[in-house]
Amino acid sequence: MNERISFLKKEIQSKDLWNDKERAIELSKELAEKEEEINFFKGLKKDLKTIEDFTLLESNESLSKEIENSLMDLDSRIKRKEIEFYFNSKYDKGSAILSVYSGAGGQDAQDWAQMLFRMYNRYCERKNFKVVVVDESIGDVGSEGRMGLKSATIEISGKFAYGLLKKETGVHRLVRISPFSAQKLRHTSFALVEILPEISDNEDVGLKNEDLKIDFYKASGPGGQYVNKRESAVRITHIPTGISVTCQSERLQGNNKDKALKILSSKLYQYKLESKAKELSEIKGDKISASWGNQIRSYVLHPYKLVKDLRTDIESTSPDDVLDGNLEQFIEEEIKLK
Repeated sequence: MNERISFLKKEIQSKDLWNDKERAIELSKELAEKEEEINFFKGLKKDLKTIEDFTLLESNESLSKEIENSLMDLDSRIKRKEIEFYFNSKYDKGSAILSVYSGAGGQDAQDWAQMLFRMYNRYCERKNFKVVVVDESIGDVGSEGRMGLKSATIEISGKFAYGLLKKETGVHRLVRISPFSAQKLRHTSFALVEILPEISDNEDVGLKNEDLKIDFYKASGPGGQYVNKRESAVRITHIPTGISVTCQSERLQGNNKDKALKILSSKLYQYKLESKAKELSEIKGDKISASWGNQIRSYVLHPYKLVKDLRTDIESTSPDDVLDGNLEQFIEEEIKLK
């Protein structure tokens, strides 16, 4: 690794490097990542030496507690680093695009989609990821004033955002007493979560202008000075595949178009991967229905409290904590799945 770092430093100092801006950015990014790796292990070595020195001192309760806390901190840092070794796909280190779609279950499903949307936003807050809402389709308002989601899409910016979240893709099932049932009946709802890598500059997809149908329309949704005032929202359809993307988060039409193109590139990249793997012509392969039998995780709030991942068998008896964004135990095990 030291040899590679020396090579990168030499290349970056080259006068002609920035004539090729893309290569310059790529090499600078690689150098920063490798230096971060070196500094991590240097830090571990230094902290281990400090703990070793502590053990040579005369033992007392305060010192024992400090050593214990230091060892727990080291263990936590090492486990986080171990997880990163599973991030070996092309876009794992980069940002992600997350979408939530309500499925079978009517108004309850729209409310469930809203709950999932909040859960992922809270997880991103815990990870210090930056979140930008790209598109929202608000659901029906219930008699008690609860407003759900038909669908929503966010950009998640941060290191390893895609690698951490990519296996959250799938159907999520909720069992609870319906807040919309006057008889307080138990209800099962479904929502589909889709995670895509963020792809810049139409990389790997060969996006052509002649293949695109672009429509502009007035933004919709709650509040906002510019909502419903001008045709700033954008819908872009990729004609050969029929894949469509909308964006209305920005007040300027051009910015919405740029975001929509970015998301379309990601969807087409996913389409390309799955077409190669399964020889299918649809972006999801066999269309996944957000309904019974296709779920990857169940969230039960009644008659007992349990969240269970059906792929890893990881469970939590604290669904409120999970729905507040504490997904670490689930995601850490998902990452290890092939």
